[in-house]
Amino acid sequence: MKVIVIGGVAAGPKVAAKVVRLNPEADVTLIEKGEFLSYAGCGLPYYISGVVKEQSELMETPTGVVRDAAFFQKVKDFKVLNHTTATAVDSDSKTVTVVSKDGSESVLEYDKLVFATGATEIRPPFPGVELDNIFCLKGIEDAEAIKNKLANKNALDVVIVGGGLIGVEVAEALIEMGCRVTIVELLPQIMTIVDPEMAAMVKKYFESKGVKILTETKVESFAGDKVVEKVITDKGEIAADMVIMSIGVRPNIALAKDAGVEIGETGAIKVNQQMQTSNPDIYAAGDCAEKTNIVTGKAAYVPLGSTANKEGRVAANNICGVSDSFTGILGSAVCRIFDFSVARTGLGEKQAKDLGYDVVTCLAPAPDKPHFMPEARPLMLKLIADRKTRKLLGAQAVGMGDGDKRINVAAVALSAGMTVDQVAQLDLCYAPPFSPAVDNILTAANVMRNKIDGNMEGVNSAYVKEKIDNNADVTLLDVRGPAELEMIPPLKGAINIPLGALRNKLDALDKSKEIIAYCKISLRGYEAALILRNAGFENVKVMDGGVLMYPYPRG
Repeated sequence: MKVIVIGGVAAGPKVAAKVVRLNPEADVTLIEKGEFLSYAGCGLPYYISGVVKEQSELMETPTGVVRDAAFFQKVKDFKVLNHTTATAVDSDSKTVTVVSKDGSESVLEYDKLVFATGATEIRPPFPGVELDNIFCLKGIEDAEAIKNKLANKNALDVVIVGGGLIGVEVAEALIEMGCRVTIVELLPQIMTIVDPEMAAMVKKYFESKGVKILTETKVESFAGDKVVEKVITDKGEIAADMVIMSIGVRPNIALAKDAGVEIGETGAIKVNQQMQTSNPDIYAAGDCAEKTNIVTGKAAYVPLGSTANKEGRVAANNICGVSDSFTGILGSAVCRIFDFSVARTGLGEKQAKDLGYDVVTCLAPAPDKPHFMPEARPLMLKLIADRKTRKLLGAQAVGMGDGDKRINVAAVALSAGMTVDQVAQLDLCYAPPFSPAVDNILTAANVMRNKIDGNMEGVNSAYVKEKIDNNADVTLLDVRGPAELEMIPPLKGAINIPLGALRNKLDALDKSKEIIAYCKISLRGYEAALILRNAGFENVKVMDGGVLMYPYPRG
């Protein structure tokens, strides 16, 4: 069996290696247009910052062996043609035309073909985009070029166009290298992988580290004499010694499209659960392939190296006659920004509403370990659920605490179609060095249950800010103690009645007004709301997340 794999970064090498393991007699050839093979693209920002010391570390096995063409030939027993470009696929004759580095052309035959062609960075044709020192961060060559500029101290003012995952990760690396960094984002928020109130927390933290963030700002052009000197936006000019474009990527589908393979609604190659394309002898995996969202069952496009490796294994199994399926994705993602983690899985709030779910959300901030443990760090969770079915739809986490493991729990729950009631009863590990007795995600699930059951009516921080900005006739009730008010000031116009004194001071509150109770994390805010309702107050709400998750100025 002759197998040709086009693409040598993540999915491609996984397919080739697995095919040979299952069928040692298979004749497998991997074609890669670049030099570098099977490298960790997500590690590039850490190579720029110096956390990863050597370029080769991004291409090494855990035992320190570099995964190059010789490695794959000697250890994995398949042929690698790097510096070789696949220019055409003829699905009728089952051949691939390739051009090598020296310009020579040859034609290779296949029984099974795999597109692992990845994705290409989006580089809009802004005037001046051809100037020197304007980079994307897609591969090792890009990281090396950026690193060289930084080493020569030629990049002090750096503008990052785009506030997505790569943009924020490279921003941290640049700050660590002593640069002045500005992120320019066209949308109203950075980090669109999370909902606005969560992104606002990230923005606030980022700015505390010296990063300037300009949202709802459109790049119009770049200016300079051969080398970029400034970025022109619709809101003014920004000095720039270097620009890094981080707008996103598009799947590389040209070869597949020309070969007659069907393209999906997301613009990526359409595949079934076996990773087969519309041609049963042609497969696709990785960033060039369309995905299916597990929650919605709809087509999705989320390019991640973790997904590429899983898809590559499934494709290889089916090529070799071993039945296997890739059921889809949840869009799970995580990144670290200095000491802050940002993680998510499943649907966001707006996405869920647009799909017609009866959406309920909750915010649940708390230390990620018992408060008495010195290593405890704040973690802010958001859950999204469907009121009708009580099923969990999505989860997000930001903060210095361990958000990844809570989001991983949520990802498992989403894959299993669990309700928030089932999540609240999960038998998770407990010991003070690792988690509270009732883990953060279980607490969040219980908050969600209270909301669905009508025991609590919550409002988010944006709702409260709107009330404050409009001088609405509403009572903001802060039930924290005096010492806490000095640490985190109360909201503008708030009345302070500590929870322990509330029952004796009910006369100080007007029953005819809307009352929004809160504390640091709104656990006491919830208890205050129960006290008020039992005393005959009817229009009582709780500010989700308390002041800890209120990202706006409080004055």
